[in-house]
Amino acid sequence: MGMKEYIEEAESALLHTYNRYQVVLDRGDGVYLYDTDGKKYLDFCAGIAVFALGYQDKVYNDALKNQIDKVIHTSNYYYNVPAIEAAKSLLKASKMDRVFFTNSGAEAVEGAIKAARKYAYLKDGSTDHEIIAMEHSFHGRTMGALSITGNPKYREAFQPLIGNVKFATMNDLESVKANITDKTCAIFLETVQGEGGIYPATDEFLKGIREICDEKDILLILDEIQCGMGRTGYMFAWHKYGVKPDIMTSAKGLTAGVAGGAFLLNKKVADNSLVAGDHGTTYGGNPLAAAATNAVFKRFDELNILDNVKEVGDYLFEKLEELMNENEDIIAHRGIGLMQGLEFKIPVGPIINKCMDNGLILINAGTNIIRFVPPLVITKQNVDDMLVILKKSLA
Repeated sequence: MGMKEYIEEAESALLHTYNRYQVVLDRGDGVYLYDTDGKKYLDFCAGIAVFALGYQDKVYNDALKNQIDKVIHTSNYYYNVPAIEAAKSLLKASKMDRVFFTNSGAEAVEGAIKAARKYAYLKDGSTDHEIIAMEHSFHGRTMGALSITGNPKYREAFQPLIGNVKFATMNDLESVKANITDKTCAIFLETVQGEGGIYPATDEFLKGIREICDEKDILLILDEIQCGMGRTGYMFAWHKYGVKPDIMTSAKGLTAGVAGGAFLLNKKVADNSLVAGDHGTTYGGNPLAAAATNAVFKRFDELNILDNVKEVGDYLFEKLEELMNENEDIIAHRGIGLMQGLEFKIPVGPIINKCMDNGLILINAGTNIIRFVPPLVITKQNVDDMLVILKKSLA
């Protein structure tokens, strides 16, 4: 069957909640993907910042194959060795104290919200606590995650949501302060906003929020789903700032392709929030997903992923700066490591489609921003190859 026929079948069978690019991807190798017609694409999307190790990493693949031959699922009524090992590695890497494994980033956000509300409830027995989130943020599509997502277009059709959520302006500390009341239980933000346009938190902003939270016993929750797991050149983006959250969320690169996520807590919150019966998951932390996480940490060490992200990320930043200075349609360039964006005066959809025609996969962040979130194993040569195709497409 040809690609056109596959797409026609998909359109007649799948719920139309995505405006998909007109390509059927079939296999991957290194930092390249191939469609069902055999066309080759340089991948600067990585499954939306997921496939950190690229495609066909033998150590990663073998770990999954070996676990499949043992056991894939047992439920959380029982312990399993891969999950225990994954928890140990994740806590060491994150510098947090307790972890709850989920199936996705959105589920991790849900758990973080519940932990924060339970922490506040145990302090005063009240159920009317408030959460401050950021405008232009994105935390997921489930009802709780939508409630703290700072883009009205995602929320409006699904009201009423969980309520008692206020929105402040990213990197505007006074805006946050203006929203704080004696009912505020948590401040929730992405350390680097992704879908909202690739906006890193400033040092002053993040450190200021941490001071406010410490002063008022408000929980700081950092969403590291997209910007974590090495994408900024630090294992988690908050490590760059030295501002430790009370709760953080993780997913995407955590399992590098297999469905999985986690929310992590410091000891204070872990000891004073969720207890048996408060939260659960059937599949979260299953042996297969945990085996993927263990393989990711193993390969991060063996391949010196963080060093590579810093080196190639700096090179990408330099080259995108040059491109911005050459092209009058590009008005801004932001990002850290291998999470960067170019903001255009014009919608970027046609540019991305042209890049795909020319063998390069890119994605947007909003209507006028191209997002660069490639596998963390890319090289400077891959950056040069990407720029050749992007410049050709812009021309």
